[in-house]
Amino acid sequence: MTLKAGEVVKIQLGAQIDGFGTIVCDTVVVPSKENKEKEISGRDADLLLATHYANELLLRLMVPRGLLATGSEEEIKKAASEKPITQSKITSLLEKVVKSYECNLVENTTSWLFDRNEIEGKKKIVLAPTEGQKGEGVPEVGEAWGVEMGVSLGTGKVKTLENRPTLHRRTTTTYQLKRPSSRQILSEIVKKFGTFPFSLRQLDDERAAKVGVVECVRGNVVRQYEVIADKDGAPVSRLFTTIAITKNGIMRLSAPPSLDTSKLKTDKKVTDEEILKILEQPVSKATGTKSKSKKKKKKPAKKAMDEEESEESSEED
Repeated sequence: MTLKAGEVVKIQLGAQIDGFGTIVCDTVVVPSKENKEKEISGRDADLLLATHYANELLLRLMVPRGLLATGSEEEIKKAASEKPITQSKITSLLEKVVKSYECNLVENTTSWLFDRNEIEGKKKIVLAPTEGQKGEGVPEVGEAWGVEMGVSLGTGKVKTLENRPTLHRRTTTTYQLKRPSSRQILSEIVKKFGTFPFSLRQLDDERAAKVGVVECVRGNVVRQYEVIADKDGAPVSRLFTTIAITKNGIMRLSAPPSLDTSKLKTDKKVTDEEILKILEQPVSKATGTKSKSKKKKKKPAKKAMDEEESEESSEED
């Protein structure tokens, strides 16, 4: 498989230590040889910016109420007593962000509570849920979450492709496998990966694994991740961040690199005041000692968007 200039590519990695897992995913646009400045414009820029700002908004909406509140003791208590934001409200706000760039949320995009040896815990946040799908629970201090953001240049509706699934994961279901090859494969899976996802390529004999895993999937002792895509074949962007929610706010345990928005050229931007106000908020409290070396301050979301528009206008002049 050869990547071509202009293609939207998703890169995902995962790791675990002693049963505690982290996942990270980023989306990039393959640059051409002629594009030395690596600038991105048009619909690709819209897609990346929509995903970036939607992801930043979701992280802020996951901060427990009142955790980062400032002011008098009474004001802090009042903020902490507010009801958690509903998942339907979360989807509504995120839809406003992506629609500012004429994009759509990918249906059933799900963020999960992470536990030891489990990346799909009892709590979950489901964005743009389809019929029968709904989220459960709210994020709390002391928890780790896998936060996913999926945005499409199309409708956001998905379909299952005919490509052979190669990513699998053991379930907690017990089933008496009949074929020796299936039992051997399951034993290797349990020993090497526990309940974490794995690729068939990671097994000792990939050819035998393709045969043995069939009964494992049929017996529901192994789950296969189907290959899905936008129903209309439109490009899709995806980000995945593993976070820990501490008393000081959100700590990004693994996250995609910061997006250089100055390289993305578009005439679209978020204008909703409620959303811009949330994006201005921090995800954590400032802690520790100040570094002697001067660090470049991160621009507020609204200011960054205004500068993007200003740069675009000056180039046109």
